[in-house]
Amino acid sequence: MRHEHTFVKKEKLIWFLVLLAFITIIVQYQALAFGEDPKPRYQRNDIIFMTASEIAEKIRNRELSSVQVIEAFLKQIEIFNPKLNAIVTLNAENARRRAKEADEAISKGELWGPLHGVPVTIKDNYATAGIRSTSSHPPLKDFVPEKDATVVAHLLNAGAIILGKTNLPELGMDFQTNSPIFGITNNPWNTDYSPGGSSGGSAAAVAAGFTPLALGNDLGGSIRIPSHYCGIFGLKPTEHMVSGYGVSPGLPPKKFHSIRHLVSFGPLARSVDDLKLCLKIIGGSDQKVIDVPDFPLIEPDVKKINNLKIAWTDDFNGVPVSSETRSALKFFIDRLSKAGCSTTKTAPTDFDFNEAWKTYGKIVDMEFFVHVPFFKRFMMYLFGRKIRNEVPSIEMVYPITYEKYMGTLTKRDMLIGSMERFLSQWDVFICPVSTTSALKHIPISNRIGYIPIYEEDVMVDDRSLNYWVAMGSYTTIFNLTGNPVVVMPIGYTKKGMPIGVQVVARRWHDMELLSIVDQLAKTAGSYRPPKGYKRAQEY
Repeated sequence: MRHEHTFVKKEKLIWFLVLLAFITIIVQYQALAFGEDPKPRYQRNDIIFMTASEIAEKIRNRELSSVQVIEAFLKQIEIFNPKLNAIVTLNAENARRRAKEADEAISKGELWGPLHGVPVTIKDNYATAGIRSTSSHPPLKDFVPEKDATVVAHLLNAGAIILGKTNLPELGMDFQTNSPIFGITNNPWNTDYSPGGSSGGSAAAVAAGFTPLALGNDLGGSIRIPSHYCGIFGLKPTEHMVSGYGVSPGLPPKKFHSIRHLVSFGPLARSVDDLKLCLKIIGGSDQKVIDVPDFPLIEPDVKKINNLKIAWTDDFNGVPVSSETRSALKFFIDRLSKAGCSTTKTAPTDFDFNEAWKTYGKIVDMEFFVHVPFFKRFMMYLFGRKIRNEVPSIEMVYPITYEKYMGTLTKRDMLIGSMERFLSQWDVFICPVSTTSALKHIPISNRIGYIPIYEEDVMVDDRSLNYWVAMGSYTTIFNLTGNPVVVMPIGYTKKGMPIGVQVVARRWHDMELLSIVDQLAKTAGSYRPPKGYKRAQEY
């Protein structure tokens, strides 16, 4: 009996030693995978879904080489871009050459900047020296600029490496991404669906792991809607916070610069940290654009989540949102309340949304289309009446006069004042991005000038809405008022499509907004890569 008992004890000891050895192997493997070994072996899958900030740190610490990183992203693009069509011009050889130079510089102790050796993609309406820049406008299909747009130059000076250019609709004038040169871009979550527009290629590229950071721009929701549709983060900075010099290069020169309001230029990424990092790089004065002030981008003191006062709504002047959008927003607000936030369902009471949409439309018309030849403009006026009656944000001022323009800008000033008074009572204002999550691709029926016309309405549950009303009613408001807005993911539909929200702050409070969204994102806990794009293959 004693012999048998001793045998059992020895057997238990052997099994304990085997288990201990197994645990030791697992721990050593994890240390290897997470960079604790001086020569870690990263899977390509690990690299492509790192943030730009993480990649930059690992390159600086020589845990990763820029060459490794570039090759990992190029492989991801090679595998998945054919079905998404997000990258329309690949800068592979230049990127490889620049990555080698980045690694050589690090070996000598030289640091180019906070994005040293980190890949980025650029929306195809920014000028990129030596790289085709088409704006998806057929007359510019082979145009190659000699100089970089200001924000592109800032990224390059910070050490970034351009992987390629991303798709957009013609001249950025749509909420879908259907290029007459390059074709349709698909949503990584479901290729039957649109990634949004006009920065649809940028958002799809970030979501699918083609790039950790992308550059977009936003006239009516062009950063925010694609970020919402693709489940990522996007920043529309305060109007005039970032220079737009070098956007839509190659178009015929004009006698005067008319586009002075409504547009913002900003990043799309998979983390708030990357939005902060990019804004610090691209923000600030530009001697070529005097409207952009030398504004300090300083990190504020982090405000604890239980001290935040948050206003929220799911209703802009009766424009409906889907039941899934309402439910996701309410669930998110409830989580914030449980985390200690003070949350109140409200909206600015003295802000006329209908007047705001019309004012936005008039400014777009008078600034963007003032150069259209007289006869073509007259035809647009005659044949565009139906859509103008249906969509408050599509307006036409005919004829354009100085008095009408100044009157419209005065109305805008009043609306900005109303929104600022409201926002001054709260830390942030949370609202939907669009009436629904991502839509299936909708074909263009016709065009009025560069504006596509859609005969097919958008269904918001059981209600039918005009395409432009459904897509842009919740975003164009903040182009008019110029407020900074971050879109962050908060949930998913039953079909697995992402849902985001807009988080809005007072003008020029961009860094404070980003710090607050960083707190909110920790509560949301909803970001994840789309299924099927994480592949356990090593580079």
